[in-house]
Amino acid sequence: MSSLKKVLLLLMLVLLISPLAIAKEAVPMAMDPVLEKQVNEISSELRCLVCQNQTIADSHAELAIDLKNQVRNMVKSGQTQDEIVDYMVQRYGDFVRYRPAFKATTMMLWLGPFLLLLIGLTVLVINLRKRTAVVKDDGDLSLEESERLKTLLESESGQQASSQNASQQKNNGEDKL
Repeated sequence: MSSLKKVLLLLMLVLLISPLAIAKEAVPMAMDPVLEKQVNEISSELRCLVCQNQTIADSHAELAIDLKNQVRNMVKSGQTQDEIVDYMVQRYGDFVRYRPAFKATTMMLWLGPFLLLLIGLTVLVINLRKRTAVVKDDGDLSLEESERLKTLLESESGQQASSQNASQQKNNGEDKL
């Protein structure tokens, strides 16, 4: 074999083997599907502290994997979901819960959107009432104003009619030439 063929063969071999070199270790799964389902339910209630917008069940961060393994071990040891969540909250604070409990420290988190909606609707109603009040005030004309309007409209229509007649006569005169 020529040296060029050897180099090409070696290069192809390296390209084929290289994906194996960067493969990650598989995430361990429990042999018991019921246990794994319970672990996933608990993991979907806990926030990934690295990603912050994913649960530890959805996250692939190393800390999330460690926390999920810790949850798996706690479930194997017989702890309930409430005990596991309480332990995580005690260790990492309320932030670790993906859906925080309703209490004094999280009240604005739960009620804030409704308060903003209520404030927005109140401002909208006040502005609409102001607008309708302005429109009602501008509504009816007095007797003098309506007479004046009538005379202005009549004089304006008379002027338009006379200007139209003049333009028609001019056009007729041009047509005869």
